[in-house]
Amino acid sequence: MSWFRREDNNIESGENRVRTEGLWIKCEGCSQPIWKADLEANLQVCPKCGRHGRISAQARISGLLEPGFEWIDGNLKSTDPLQFVDLKPYKDRLAKARNETGLFDAIVNVQGSLGPHRVVLSVIEYNFIGGSMGAVVGETIARAIDRAHDQRQPLITVAASGGARMMEGIVSLMQLAKVSTALARLDEARIPYISVLTNPTTGGVTASFAMLGDLNIAEPGALIGFAGPRVIEQTIRQKLPEGFQRSEFLLSHGFLDAIVPRHEMKAYMIRAFDFMGLPKAA
Repeated sequence: MSWFRREDNNIESGENRVRTEGLWIKCEGCSQPIWKADLEANLQVCPKCGRHGRISAQARISGLLEPGFEWIDGNLKSTDPLQFVDLKPYKDRLAKARNETGLFDAIVNVQGSLGPHRVVLSVIEYNFIGGSMGAVVGETIARAIDRAHDQRQPLITVAASGGARMMEGIVSLMQLAKVSTALARLDEARIPYISVLTNPTTGGVTASFAMLGDLNIAEPGALIGFAGPRVIEQTIRQKLPEGFQRSEFLLSHGFLDAIVPRHEMKAYMIRAFDFMGLPKAA
């Protein structure tokens, strides 16, 4: 019977658990285990199936712009205009998000060089209340647009958002009109605007600046839409097609211009600006 006796030999000891805990991640796409360090080195793209995970706004900026870029328009904070409370006060949610991300709100503006081109780049941070667009996000994007207009530099936005920020009510919804109007000025001045849509890009962000680019490009497998699939199915009382609201479906139906993997994004946009005939920085 000793053949069937289990010998622990400290296999389940706390020491062994600590050594391996958190070092492996299960891919949500192919369910394969991935060494965490390999995933981070690969910009959160699964090396086995190519699934694109989320990355921070700072990592996104570092992967696109040359060293020496300038952080701008980062001093705005929400004033909680509605004194909103649901499960907990909105002020508490803001404080928690600021502590976790190190940002004042869900947006980062920078100015720098994308290859040979000087650009203004505005990136949403999804980890800040789901990348939702409130007054600060709308104003910060509007300032990026104005800067691109006044300095005649192309604008790039990178969206990753659940939509308008419900805790700011109508103040949040007003941002859709504000940024769309500002983009109209940019279009009249014939200054290029590239919109990058990542997973997810939904709600009021999709309904405003995210789909107004001269070039709308997305990462593979990104969820892009206005209302969620269940809301749409319940409204139209029909079953939606397979892969509905994923970037591949939208590309095939003319809503996107291209799907570009994360590792190719920088080179793709440099070629796009070259094709547009933009002058190169001295």
